[in-house]
Amino acid sequence: FKQDLFWLGIHPLHVNGLVGILSHTFIHADVVHLLNNLVSFWILSVALFYFYKDIAFRVWLLSWLMSGSLLWVIGRDSWHIGCSDLIYCMAFFLFLSGLLRKHIPLIAISLIVVFVYGGMVWNMLPWMPNMVVSWEGHLAGAVSGIVLAVVFRKQGPQRPPQKEEQEDEEDSEYWKEEDSSDIADSNI
Repeated sequence: FKQDLFWLGIHPLHVNGLVGILSHTFIHADVVHLLNNLVSFWILSVALFYFYKDIAFRVWLLSWLMSGSLLWVIGRDSWHIGCSDLIYCMAFFLFLSGLLRKHIPLIAISLIVVFVYGGMVWNMLPWMPNMVVSWEGHLAGAVSGIVLAVVFRKQGPQRPPQKEEQEDEEDSEYWKEEDSSDIADSNI
């Protein structure tokens, strides 16, 4: 809307940039930037809150604070805006969390995230000089997502416990054929 709201972004290592840790996700360069972020943000948020409903809000809130804080520490001397750090954080959380939990439905979500968002990894690296995009924000989000996946690995949905071998043997005895001696005794 042609408003100059850059001051609500994150300005790394400057006190006036601290407010951006809370507000940077609401500020975007233009409508295209906003729409690109909104689609990914919505899809990944829905996946997070659907599959990890018990821990989703804590993960989401910590994603916001951790990635913003890390960006404030590692970012270049510039204003950083947008919610890309949250998008990267959720994508990396969903990917790694599914693998760490070794639960088939969550692994499937991990594979879908890699298939749909796997190309994002190239935007975490400073491979183009004078890149306008905040690769530091992407990297901060990815690191935060990895940390959160490890921290929350024992909370939320888990793989169902495996049956013991002894239980399997007891179950299989039901299907065994009767002993020939038992058959002979029953005929008498």
